[in-house]
Amino acid sequence: MTTTTPTRVSADPADRRLVRNPVLPGFHPDPSILRVGTDYYLATSTFEWYPGVRLHHSTDLVHWRALGGILTERRLLDLLGSGDSCGVWAPDLSYTDGLFYLVYTDVSSFDCGYWDSQNYLTSAPTPTGPWSDPVVLHARGFDASLFHDDDGTSWLLSMTADWRPGRDQFGGIGIQQFDRATQQLVGPERAIFAGTAAGLTEGPHLYRRDGWYYLLVAEGGTSWEHQALVARSRDLFGPYEPDPDGPLITSVHRPELPMQKAGHGSLVETTDGQWYLAHLVGRPYTPRGACVLGRETAIQPVSWPADGWPRVAGGVPADAFPAPEPATTDQPAAAPITHDHFDQDHLGPDWSTLRRPATPDWVDLSARPSHLRIYGGQSPVGRQRPSLVARRVTDRRCSLETTMQFRPANFRQLAGVTAYYNSRNWHFAYVTADDDGKPVFEVLSCDNGRRTTHPQCRVELSGVDQVGLRVVFDDTEVRFAHRLSDAADWTELPLALDATILSDEHAARIVDGEPAAWGFTGAMIGLWVQDLGADGGFADFDEAVYQIHSD
Repeated sequence: MTTTTPTRVSADPADRRLVRNPVLPGFHPDPSILRVGTDYYLATSTFEWYPGVRLHHSTDLVHWRALGGILTERRLLDLLGSGDSCGVWAPDLSYTDGLFYLVYTDVSSFDCGYWDSQNYLTSAPTPTGPWSDPVVLHARGFDASLFHDDDGTSWLLSMTADWRPGRDQFGGIGIQQFDRATQQLVGPERAIFAGTAAGLTEGPHLYRRDGWYYLLVAEGGTSWEHQALVARSRDLFGPYEPDPDGPLITSVHRPELPMQKAGHGSLVETTDGQWYLAHLVGRPYTPRGACVLGRETAIQPVSWPADGWPRVAGGVPADAFPAPEPATTDQPAAAPITHDHFDQDHLGPDWSTLRRPATPDWVDLSARPSHLRIYGGQSPVGRQRPSLVARRVTDRRCSLETTMQFRPANFRQLAGVTAYYNSRNWHFAYVTADDDGKPVFEVLSCDNGRRTTHPQCRVELSGVDQVGLRVVFDDTEVRFAHRLSDAADWTELPLALDATILSDEHAARIVDGEPAAWGFTGAMIGLWVQDLGADGGFADFDEAVYQIHSD
């Protein structure tokens, strides 16, 4: 299944074509953008989901094609036991001397003022691999990136975490040389930038232009106060002077804007010398309300006035911008319907799996032609062997339909479709077995760990060989439907569930000033199979149709 991310481009020939933001809708935060020749790549965070580091490709900055993920196996990334919103944070993709370099942070915990954030580096001759065994870097902080200077040296940057009570946990930006030949950090670590009064300085990326080093950082946290700031120096090690005009981009004082949380990003220069900023945004359903779609990626032009500081028009996220000229048409915008017949030997690039890679022992595309067989895994709170295959929700109104065959042996086996955020927040419509062994259809919800049954949705399925299942996101509501055997019409279930519990804002919890839970991902929609007794239960899915619905 070939997928093109649904970038929205104006088709009006009387006007220059406009690119509509976000260019990567849905759960695509912390973008790292890279150009190699005439090819552009965007790498984004994936947290507890495989494959780690989601990758998109474009030749014109307009149409983006999903390539899947980079960290596809446990050799490259082990998420066993990874908590909600832990895992891969803020990857950085760079290129020099014929090799692509990926630096990424695997955060295993963030409790009680501590971060266990191990940084790794892997390299490959092409963006699709093969990727080398990871090199272990430092664990001093997260959001690491690699800067390749004009003299051939390479430098690792990251925020510096400070665990000490009473200190600023975001201790500024540090830099250390990375020897590409020996694959080791060498020389002393140096602190080069302490940040500004906005605080929470992170996400560093370094660029060299016209004799200046430009340091792009994120500040203010990753919610409503988020921003991207540029500081510059004539010397690699500073001192770095912040832009006297303030942030390069932010939406902190503009709650009326449709795109909020503007910040964390990276810069790219085109072949004709134009610059663009790829950056994070969120689209709340109400002003400063729930961002069910998570943190997304937007792009906008950057100018360089005579004073030498980069500028984004208005310093705020733009809904649209003129498409770069010439914009190619060899990658047409994605259709509003994606139909996966499961007729390949691997999952398509839109699918992700939770906490474990899609290996044949539990994701089987060969047992039945044109079917996906999912062997059941742990409960919703299990962090070692969950069996959830899902894709990002990219629009406020969308749906996923599938046809499932499943013969549950007992009440410990469940299979169906889900609207999912994390282990504590989800809605699940499933088939299971009653105490008498007969199959039944049920719906269960979980809101911050509190489970709620919906008995009005219960349907006996005796004699039913297969069942159609549908989950719909309709603005702030989630609805389920079923279609039994050869029935022509869908039966809508008699309830509307709250979609806003599947948001960053709802998932995040602060206790005594410290994060007890963070919400960094976004709503997912997918196929979920549980086998709580580990008895070998499985379900077969014959096709999956994801559709974006017009308003």
